[in-house]
Parts: sequence; C-alpha cells; structure tokens
Amino acid sequence: MKIITIFLLLLLGGVGVAFAQIPTAKDKAAAQEVERLERQRFEAQVKKDYAFLEKVFADDLIYTHASGKQNGKTDYIQSIRDGKSQYEKIDVEALNVRAYNNGQAAVVNGTITITLPPTAEANPNLAHLKYVVVQIKDPKKGWQVVLWQSQKQPK
Repeated sequence: MKIITIFLLLLLGGVGVAFAQIPTAKDKAAAQEVERLERQRFEAQVKKDYAFLEKVFADDLIYTHASGKQNGKTDYIQSIRDGKSQYEKIDVEALNVRAYNNGQAAVVNGTITITLPPTAEANPNLAHLKYVVVQIKDPKKGWQVVLWQSQKQPK
C-alpha cells in the first residue's frame, strides 16, 4: 500500500510539472516589450498622447476603473480629453509581466500611485491601485490592451 501511495504521489507531481508553463525565448522577449509599453502607456495617459493611446488600446477594450465604472476605447480616451480622467503623475511601484502562447499574449499585474488634481481644499489627491492588464499581440497592430481592471488600495 505504501509503495502505491508513493507511486501515485510521484505520478501526480510529474503531471503538475508537465503542465507548468516554461517560458519560451519569445515569451521572455514579449514580456520585456510589454513592460516597456506599459510604462509608455502610463506616460501617454499623463501627457495626453492620444495617438499613442489610440494605437495601444484595442478596439474592443474593456477598461474598468477602480470605482467600478467601465469604458470602451472611445469612451475612455474621450474621458481623458474631457478631463473626467485626469492624471498628473503615475508612479509604477511594481510591475510583473507574464507572456504566454509563444509571445502572443501577456498578463500584467502591478501597483501604481496616481497623482490626481488636488482636491477643492487644495489637498494632495493620490490613488493607490493594484491592477491587471491583458494584452494580445495583433499581427497588424502590435500589442493591444484588451482589458484593464484596477482596485483601490488603502493609503
């Protein structure tokens, strides 16, 4: 009985290893590229670089704010134009990128602090967020953000 139990544990352990993803060279290169693009996107949101945002957001983007409000690509970019989404500064505190499917998809998670315009009382206005991003590499358009989801964190 003991031998059967040990055999089953070894077998199940081997199955777990077989299903673990081993990043390919393309995955590693994609992860580096996506990290660079994430940092550029945050910069573009602050600088209101609409051309860059139009390029990196997928047409079917689902952008879920920490408040729970959702936007598509057009609505979200318009919210920046209209001043509804304002970013004075975005500090990246942690950024983790995992690429999959031979460098064709990436999942990003991290933490950021967004400096927003001061409150009416002229107090600093900071938002501490954890977030998740999904990006897909389109053969014609390059990396596209298809999903953004964030959650406020305690100060």
